[in-house]
Amino acid sequence: QVRLVESGGGLVQPGRSLRLSCVASGFIFTEFPMSWYRQPPGKEREFVATITRFGESTNYSDSVKGRFTISRDNARDTVLLQMNSLKPEDTAVYYCVAPLITGNYWGLGTQVTVSS
Repeated sequence: QVRLVESGGGLVQPGRSLRLSCVASGFIFTEFPMSWYRQPPGKEREFVATITRFGESTNYSDSVKGRFTISRDNARDTVLLQMNSLKPEDTAVYYCVAPLITGNYWGLGTQVTVSS
């Protein structure tokens, strides 16, 4: 079955960096683009970034553009999110999303808290 497992979240001070990882299984990783979404406390889930099948194209929300970088390692079925210059408003649960033919699959998420 499809499984997405995120890791790398934690508590970090403003201005610092974190790198999130998502390991995928249960489908052919290179056949699909991959995305990151997040859900801030008390708010709706929102798009963060997406990457095409072989990493040739990426897209970001305006709120993270220039600070976050999405990448993928197809040899390890892994998608990464490098987050730099973190701000308190980046505090959220971050989810890895695979848009498969049968529907969108979500991981359980990893908590990122940006606070001094």
